Amino acid sequence: MAKKVLFLVPYPLKHAPSQRFRVELYLPYLEEAGIEYKLAPFMDEATWEILYKGGSSLQKAFGIIRGYLKRIKTVLFDVHKYDYIFVHREAAPVGPPLFEWLIAKLWRKKMIYDFDDAIWIPNTSSENKIAAWFKCFWKVTYICKWAYKVAAGNDYLRRYASQYNKNAHRVPTCVDVERMHNKLKEHKEGKTVVGWTGSQSTLFYLDMLLPVLQQLQDELYFTFLVIANKNPHLTLQNFQFLTWNESTEIEDLLKMDIGLMPLQADAWSEGKCGFKLIQYLSLSIPAIASPVGVNTEIIESGINGFIAHNEKEWKDCLRKLISDAVLRQSLGKNGRNKIAARYSIQSQKENFLNLFN
Repeated sequence: MAKKVLFLVPYPLKHAPSQRFRVELYLPYLEEAGIEYKLAPFMDEATWEILYKGGSSLQKAFGIIRGYLKRIKTVLFDVHKYDYIFVHREAAPVGPPLFEWLIAKLWRKKMIYDFDDAIWIPNTSSENKIAAWFKCFWKVTYICKWAYKVAAGNDYLRRYASQYNKNAHRVPTCVDVERMHNKLKEHKEGKTVVGWTGSQSTLFYLDMLLPVLQQLQDELYFTFLVIANKNPHLTLQNFQFLTWNESTEIEDLLKMDIGLMPLQADAWSEGKCGFKLIQYLSLSIPAIASPVGVNTEIIESGINGFIAHNEKEWKDCLRKLISDAVLRQSLGKNGRNKIAARYSIQSQKENFLNLFN
């Protein structure tokens, strides 16, 4: 008899990077393995569209209530039909871990708990300060304890989960190098595009690089491109913004010649899984990153990009890559090879499928 898996995911399908690349990309491989599945999003598209924007408090509240009603129905009437319940990040975005408790203790189901950020640390955006009162960040500990297995995006997260669950496994966030991230940047001499991609909740990381970019644009000609769901309106001489769009995501990323991933050295950033770097390198785009968390595992300085410890190093690394297309081509090729070998779903699919053994 085929195994059956119910995925309790927070967001509507094909919208949130975490969910897309940690859950949705693996679905074809579940089908190949003969595993039946169903995805149950908490949030509908209308709520997602306003969630990270200021105001609309009443609409957000109604959206969360709708999500709770759907989740109650799912947990009470559907969970018993499945062999495994896969919870990505949390069964509900606010409140205590009631649904996880019901799954593990009442239904006694094998719950697989998956997360790719240090979500036990309070980190709520300015647009959602009120939500922070109800987030119950402490629940991560209990969900780890109740889970059959934990899938953590990096070793930092795995070590945290291992304090509470002996079956904690590292499952890195990956890209599909055959079906999606399957094009390579061709580096040429001439105008260079330096870029960054991410959500509006991480735009603040660009603040630390703004002085570097401003100073470099006084001496070098390059465009700085941001791909996100909110325009940061950076005060740069040559600045371009593109609204993130799933249908043009790869095409837009390929406009970059160099990708950046600045991070602050703090506990929350340690939990980051380096997904920006994984995307850049998968397309043969060399990257420069802060020496925080898995950045130093993904980037081998001088081989597929550079690690920059301070403003001087950021400037030096950017100068080097902006002025040398041959170097960008070489580093980009090395980066692509590393991602295909270690951070692609093709290389990690057995690791993922083993969660259901």
